[in-house]
Amino acid sequence: MFYSPVPLHIPDGFLSLIVSVICWVITALVIGAAISRTNRSLGEKQIPLMGVMAAFIFAAQMINFPVAGGTSGHLLGGALAAIVLGPWAAMLVMTSVIAVQALLFQDGGLLVMGANIMNMGLVTAAIGYGLYRSVAGRSRTVKLGVAGFAAWLSVMAGALLTALQLWLSGTSQLSIVIPAMLGVHTLIGLGEALITVSALAFIIQTRPDLLGEGSESAKASQNWVYVGGIISLVVVLLSPLASADPDGLERVAINMGFIDAGQSSPFQIIPDYTIPFLGETALSTIMAGVVGVIVVAAIIMLVGRGMKAKSS
Repeated sequence: MFYSPVPLHIPDGFLSLIVSVICWVITALVIGAAISRTNRSLGEKQIPLMGVMAAFIFAAQMINFPVAGGTSGHLLGGALAAIVLGPWAAMLVMTSVIAVQALLFQDGGLLVMGANIMNMGLVTAAIGYGLYRSVAGRSRTVKLGVAGFAAWLSVMAGALLTALQLWLSGTSQLSIVIPAMLGVHTLIGLGEALITVSALAFIIQTRPDLLGEGSESAKASQNWVYVGGIISLVVVLLSPLASADPDGLERVAINMGFIDAGQSSPFQIIPDYTIPFLGETALSTIMAGVVGVIVVAAIIMLVGRGMKAKSS
């Protein structure tokens, strides 16, 4: 096995029907607001940037890093996307990534997709953008420090929401699941913070205008998109090296005895990030990653161009 599921991706069976429906309603309302707000503010240069960000986040989520106790974790990316794109566009990017993961790769349940989008996409983007904007005008060191804290806090917030949903669904006791989820994701959040700060430092060094810190040129913007695409593909090439240890939610489910409540998807397209006819090989994982990168980038760019045309 070359790949393990994404932290906080809830499978069907972990949440009750009523909790899943409530999460879907909240998520649909927020996504509707995100579409409306993005329609009014989306610029031409932001569309390819959204595609690159979606591709990078998808690729980065395939690289699990080990943390203590035989557990793994990796980037969620909501805070990073919001800092670069703004909160509303970031929510659409995260929604596209999570939806493709569930529909194409059977990573996360379909009934609970609303909860997954809310936990990993909407809340993380809101926290990342809100905290980062609170230090606008400060030094780059302060901004990077706050961005790192926002990234860490976004993971903790997602873990807390997941724990509350598990409790409300009757899957686990509140007094047990909250410390278990927050404990393991404290370390995963540190990895999120490190990756977020590193990515932002790279952007500040190469394209500070994307964060409102310099001038821009059309050619430089186009070149940066190419660089971002290449980086995403390089990350995919490293995906076979990802840790095979259980992710944060899976580890808690195993330790607390509700792992068997998870239900597999009724249909299989590219299950567990492996191309069926290639088997569980490194090449299979890489090819699945390439497919995912292309699909999420294409979807978000088509959505962006559609919204831009409509607003025009």
